[in-house]
Amino acid sequence: MIHQLAVVHPKAEIGENVTIEPFTTISADVKIGEGTWIGPNVTIMDGARIGKNCKIFPGAVISAIPQDLKFKGEYTTLEVGDNTTVRECCTLNRGTAAKGKTVIKNNCLLMTYTHIAHDCEIGNNCIVGNAAQIAGEVVMEDFAILSGLSGVHQFVRIGQHSFISGASRVGKDVPPYTIAAHDPLSYVGINLVGLQRRGFEKQTLKEIRDIYRILYQSKLNYSNAILKIEAQFSQSEERDAIINFVKNSERGIMKGFNEMKV
Repeated sequence: MIHQLAVVHPKAEIGENVTIEPFTTISADVKIGEGTWIGPNVTIMDGARIGKNCKIFPGAVISAIPQDLKFKGEYTTLEVGDNTTVRECCTLNRGTAAKGKTVIKNNCLLMTYTHIAHDCEIGNNCIVGNAAQIAGEVVMEDFAILSGLSGVHQFVRIGQHSFISGASRVGKDVPPYTIAAHDPLSYVGINLVGLQRRGFEKQTLKEIRDIYRILYQSKLNYSNAILKIEAQFSQSEERDAIINFVKNSERGIMKGFNEMKV
């Protein structure tokens, strides 16, 4: 399953039924799970930990050292979970001393020319569109979608089940269950279609929409809006996810579209 024109270091740990196509180079400190396909002209460098049944397409560079001037050669890793697809010419950098590793979890799709910088954490079932660029220490929570040609500032957090439109500049945190669009990036509604596809019930969708109406349309500041939400809505997974996200946002959350027009 390893082509004779591939260069695989003898110390690399290659699982069963792994296919490695010609002109691919795999370094010594690499682990690849069973059933993974590595296309031609892929470079997998020291520190890569790749899960089962992944697909890595030509031109991808996995676990190169970070593009961070603070990096001093410390031992770090790049972890890719199971069933993740990495399309052509993606660049996934390993971590720095800040967190020690870059993590892309299970069932993700990284489209062509995606860049994932050092110490990022990409959750399960995430999609990153063509040529999107993600700076260091960004967190994307589960089921988040970042559309093509978008750029994400370092330290930004992107909430679960959110959808960010194409060619966006993401400089603030994007709360869960939302759609983010326009320039500057702002809230334009909840991710209704995505949530419906994932089986969210009508009552839950209504609750999420009503919570965001208070957060973005009540003219309360965020602290007072959170107090009103806590008083008006019973505890639920979705309510608590929104409240905790806003409370713990270090960069601040994106504004509402109406706020941006004022």
